Amino acid sequence: MSYLPASASPAAQSLVLIAEDEAEIADILAAYLQRHGLRTLHAADGRETLAMHQAFKPDLLLLDVQMPQLDGWQVLSEIRARGDTPVIMLTALDQDLDKLMGLRMGADDYVVKPFNPAEVVARVQAVLRRSLVAKQATAQVLRVGPFQIDLESHEASLCRDDGQQVLDLTLTEFKLLASLMRAPKRVFSRAELLTHCLPEGDTQERTVDSHISKLRKKLEVHGIHGVPASVWGVGYRFGGDA
Repeated sequence: MSYLPASASPAAQSLVLIAEDEAEIADILAAYLQRHGLRTLHAADGRETLAMHQAFKPDLLLLDVQMPQLDGWQVLSEIRARGDTPVIMLTALDQDLDKLMGLRMGADDYVVKPFNPAEVVARVQAVLRRSLVAKQATAQVLRVGPFQIDLESHEASLCRDDGQQVLDLTLTEFKLLASLMRAPKRVFSRAELLTHCLPEGDTQERTVDSHISKLRKKLEVHGIHGVPASVWGVGYRFGGDA
């Protein structure tokens, strides 16, 4: 029995702030995004966009270039001064100069009006996926389902409604679990896991199987089954429905 519920996408339930002064366009975008499991907020001008960005910390900003109060370029400049929130520019100006300026100022993508709302959703999902991968690559704490790994303190634990349970893992078991959690859907070969996770001197790929088996048994004590998962003829992946 897997421990993770099925989900449509790693980006599901992400919050998208739609900065668009034309209410009809904003409503269409919101409907399409919500249909794909995303949450939305709407700001009708530049100043409101900055205020809502500060208050709600959205996962992505859909930013129209031509807005009242502050235009999209001014808003983008301030957003980049604050941090790295992914931004997709919405522009009616199909000019290479405008696209280049947006990308140089830190926009992650751009869509030219009139656009297909389904295409906007696809671009939003793609940018959110890239953002998630980038965050996981630099994160000091990895979280997948109930699993949590603190890379700095080398502590692995299970976080559940009844509290946090620290896992008693060897250094090799910790490295194996961390490597698999960095890319839960990816299948790692034994050779890859041997190179990245096992102490120097272990040169037999089948040694990985022994460590994986021990890790599984420790997780089964806590009611976790099928983690890590075997992929016949290839290697291992994290497991569950991750």
